[in-house]
Amino acid sequence: MKKDQHQLNWLMVSLIAFNMVWGLGNVVNNYSQQGISVVVSWVLILALYFIPYSLIVGQLGSTFKESGSGVSDWVEKTSTKRLAYFAAWTYWVVHIPYLAQKPQGILIPLGWALQGNGQFLKQIDIHWIVILCLLIFGLFLYLSTKGLTTLKVIGSLAGSAMLIMSLLFVLLAVGLPFIKPDIQFATPHMDQLSTYIPNFDFSYFTTISLLVFAVGGCEKISPYVNKMKKPSTDFPKGMMTLVLMVVTTAILGTFALALMFDTNNIPKDLLTNGTYYAFQTLGNYYGVGNLFLVIYAVVDFIGQVSIVIISIDAPLRMLLGSADEQYIPKKLLVKNENDVYTNGLKLVGVIVSILIII
Repeated sequence: MKKDQHQLNWLMVSLIAFNMVWGLGNVVNNYSQQGISVVVSWVLILALYFIPYSLIVGQLGSTFKESGSGVSDWVEKTSTKRLAYFAAWTYWVVHIPYLAQKPQGILIPLGWALQGNGQFLKQIDIHWIVILCLLIFGLFLYLSTKGLTTLKVIGSLAGSAMLIMSLLFVLLAVGLPFIKPDIQFATPHMDQLSTYIPNFDFSYFTTISLLVFAVGGCEKISPYVNKMKKPSTDFPKGMMTLVLMVVTTAILGTFALALMFDTNNIPKDLLTNGTYYAFQTLGNYYGVGNLFLVIYAVVDFIGQVSIVIISIDAPLRMLLGSADEQYIPKKLLVKNENDVYTNGLKLVGVIVSILIII
């Protein structure tokens, strides 16, 4: 029983990966760039990139099920230790500046939840923002020392909540005509095929990278394959479930946005505040004010916390999990009773704190 408490099942893996890979922000960001025609773009990216990519991750995880360092172990098993080190170090180091900007990003949903707008950071002196960010990141480092137990609880909660909010958003948007029969949808001609066909020009292809970026990151769950009950079967199952959740929310979420925001007249700040505007608009339609907005902001806050903890721990496991002392100092391999690299966390803490201050 105690062993089961420290293991992941396929549903936990899919929910944690869903929270890392996906969010309504991905739907909003790409809708703000392409409008309703992004539906076709989603179909192409999901079919040509995300689905094969997720299945490849699932197959590699199943094959190397004893691995404790994920991607770097996969590279080592199929090439050399030197190349595995380069892959692991690269994966770890690119997360450092990402982690440095995350605490400030987490203050945004907190501001929306407390104030109902996006002005929170603009009202605080920059010195206090730095202090808050350092305190928040310090809390994340402390939570990371608790290991898989914290990851299971926060990750599963965040993934479940984000999936529920994504589906709720779709249901609320699609259900509007039944509540308000006289409502006019924002995007015209949604019943015509031509509305969904992109203009395949240079500008269109420059936005494709945003879609690729939106569906990246499921390999971050790879260091936890050996923490699963049945990794050979459950890890691929978790990846297939992830695919189903992403495909559903991407396509249906875009349709829901088109009902509220005219694809021919997209607000200029939809890219930065679109998810909050969407739930705020739904709340106004249903006569509940900012209720949906506040709930989503809280969910987004929990999701961001989960992402940061995983982004601290997973790349560190990739770097140190199967490290060769030829490349990694032995002191960095020290673990605590929760199987967490404590000295590695200290190194991350020092570097990220310096970047936050700068």
